[in-house]
This record gives sequence, structure tokens and C-alpha cells, in this order.
Amino acid sequence: MANWRDTGIGAFLMAVFVLGMVPVTVISVLLAVPFLGRPRAFFAIAPMFANCVAWFCDIPFSLGGWERMPEDIREGRQPVIFMSNHESQLDPPYLVAALPLPAVYIGKSELKFVPFIGWAGWAAGVIFINRGDREKAIQSIKDAARQIRGGKNVVIFPEGTRSRTGELLHFKKGGFALALDAGVPIVPMATVGGFNALPSGGLRIRPGRFTMLVGDPVYPTDHADRDALAAEVRLRIEALVAQARAEQAAAVKS
Repeated sequence: MANWRDTGIGAFLMAVFVLGMVPVTVISVLLAVPFLGRPRAFFAIAPMFANCVAWFCDIPFSLGGWERMPEDIREGRQPVIFMSNHESQLDPPYLVAALPLPAVYIGKSELKFVPFIGWAGWAAGVIFINRGDREKAIQSIKDAARQIRGGKNVVIFPEGTRSRTGELLHFKKGGFALALDAGVPIVPMATVGGFNALPSGGLRIRPGRFTMLVGDPVYPTDHADRDALAAEVRLRIEALVAQARAEQAAAVKS
């Protein structure tokens, strides 16, 4: 018997469920803010979205490699910049749910004014950057570096946008300049599965497996300049993506 999620009606029901979970999750976060404070409320409640999507849409997720992270990173004593490939709109909420440490995103300032998304970003402490104004963008990067040095972990998608093919796009250099300025390690990541479940430009959600892997941290001081740092991180992410895809293929065969 065919899985109901593979039918047209199933796709419609999953889309309605996911869209409905957005306001439910964000409103729950906002209601908790007066009692827990903004970041605690967000990171206590926001994972509900990914967990519910994983259950209803049959898109389970896993995080591999965390146990090999240095202890100071695992325990939150060393702030880091997580850098991952970007395949789908599911990547951000799944990363929020999977990462054992609170980590905020760096996003474009326009998102602040998007209902629910902007409100959630406010609660989480997202670092918004005005990319249309060079001076404001530079100041935003300096502010972000200060916050990271102060202990805030951040997530950056160095491609800058979602891939429409599933393959890595060109990396933008701003995140690497930020890492050099903040003086913190970059943790390369692979996020694989979102392209099949909800690709860029698509509306239909499909069941599947969502795999996230973290690699060994890359230390900016070990590299001559920003370009060398970016090249090393790209190589690490490419290797992790290949590993995650191989693991998914093996899981399907078994």
C-alpha cells in the first residue's frame, strides 16, 4: 500500500501542516518570552517545529560527529561559527533542533519585517545585516564579531542562498572575514536531505531522511588569509556532504 504522504492529498496535508506550524511555534515562543527571556524561550520551544515536521512528514533527522568536537566547544566555553551548505528552507529549523548548543543565524535585514519569521528572529537574537548599505553592513559585521567574542554561536550559509541543483554554490567571503575578526573557530557542516524533501523553488514536501554532519573545527589563525581559510572550509564541507550522501544511500539499500 502506498504511503499517504506520496499522494497529492498527502502533499497538500503536509504543506498545510508545515505552514500551520509556523505561527503556532512563533506565537508559543512569544508567549514564553516574558517568563524565560527571548533566547531561552526561542531555543526551548523552536525545536518543536522541526520535531513536528519530522513526525508528520516523515523526515527524520540526525546529527553526526558532535561527539568528536573538542570539549570546550561541546560545553559551550568556546564560541564558534557553524558553516553549512544550504539546500532547503528546512535547513534552518532542523539545525536549530539538532545542534546541542544555541546558535543564531546571520540574516539579511529585510527578514526583520517578515511576519512570524522576523518575530522569531527577534526572539532568537538573529544578527541582521543590511547588505544594501555598505557602511551599515560593515558596522553589522563588527557588531556580530563583538557578540561572537562575547560567547554567541552563529550559523552561516556561506553560499548566501539555497542551491537550486543540490550542488555547492560559490562561497561569499563575508563569513570568513567575520571569523577572522572574531578570532573563533569555524565548524564545517553538511546538511543533506532538504533538497529532496523541499528543494529551492518547490512547494511539494516529500518524505525522506535528513542528515547533518559536523567536521573538525578550522582555526582562522592556521591560514594565511581569508581566501585560504574559505578554500579549506569549502573542501571540508564538500567532503562532509559526500559522506552524508553516502550514508543516506547506504541506509536506503539496507
